[in-house]
Amino acid sequence: MNAILRRTLVGTTAVSLALALAACGSSDGSPSASATGAKTIGLLLPEKASSNRYEAFDKPLITDSIMGLCSRCSVDYANANGEESTQKEQFEALLTKGVKVILLDPVNAKNTAAWVDEANRQGAKVIAYDRLAAGNVAAYVSFDNERTGELQGTALTDAIGPKAKDAQIVMINGAEADPNAAAFKAGAHQTLDGKVKAIGYEQSGEWQPTLAAQKMNEAIRSLGKDNIQGVYSANDGMAAAIVDAMHAAGMKNVPIGGQDASLDAIKRILTGDQSYTIYKPYKPEADAAADIAVYLLKGLDVASVARGNIQSGDQQIPSMLLTPIVVTKQNVASTIVGGGLYKAADICTPEVAAACQDAGVH
Repeated sequence: MNAILRRTLVGTTAVSLALALAACGSSDGSPSASATGAKTIGLLLPEKASSNRYEAFDKPLITDSIMGLCSRCSVDYANANGEESTQKEQFEALLTKGVKVILLDPVNAKNTAAWVDEANRQGAKVIAYDRLAAGNVAAYVSFDNERTGELQGTALTDAIGPKAKDAQIVMINGAEADPNAAAFKAGAHQTLDGKVKAIGYEQSGEWQPTLAAQKMNEAIRSLGKDNIQGVYSANDGMAAAIVDAMHAAGMKNVPIGGQDASLDAIKRILTGDQSYTIYKPYKPEADAAADIAVYLLKGLDVASVARGNIQSGDQQIPSMLLTPIVVTKQNVASTIVGGGLYKAADICTPEVAAACQDAGVH
């Protein structure tokens, strides 16, 4: 675990302990969260299909962290399953219930300003989680997304090796409506432009694996399978479909990477079908979100826990931006297993057992 992440974890833990005392020490007999929403924190996550992280990690980790800080609090959770209109209805339902703090990871971050402004009018605070929602949000918790893109680009050129300067690559980016995707793309271009000979094909896969495979097939038809030396995929869900498309076209040993450290991606990295992923440790992100949410629920200033600001339009938004980690075959054991994301037994199923042995994952 790197030094920045260690500092984040230590700081978050200290704040969590302080908050646990402040948030749970009341015995004022307030009405229950289910009755008034006053002690309820809303949690709205965007989708389930292209990444399993939200259901498997974000939801349980955030819920557990909030309850650890405030035993009388409750979490009102919903997942929009990729539908912006559904998320809008979920958001409005929380306001109707009187929920005063909402953690929002938007399906379409560009279209949330009216929602956030209405929440503010009703005295509710919105925390942008993982993606920066439009509007006057109270705080923002995520990873350094441009840095994530830089790491993706560097990892791809490292995987291609000395021939990178003569390489032609394909880029399959994330959703056009997702500001994180724009940051990943910008960061990747910073480390790819001038380091590879050409980006021969670049399109958005919209975080949809099926669409990403279609785009990859277009790239193969356009450029020729023997003229592609590397593939940038914005996440692991799309990378899985792209790998299948490459295999179907007879392409082998072409470096490709993603992000999210999904379990299937870790297996592909060990077997050599994927070169790298980006691991964004979910627990410190969840803990930071929970800290800020409980601070706001108690009416406290979030500056001490946010520890930074980002500029969004004419706003300075209190923020907590964490540091991502590149994962390759060489460090799966230390980062993924050592960091507690997955157990070796989860990774090293029979078809991956030999690769795990070679990589020292056990």
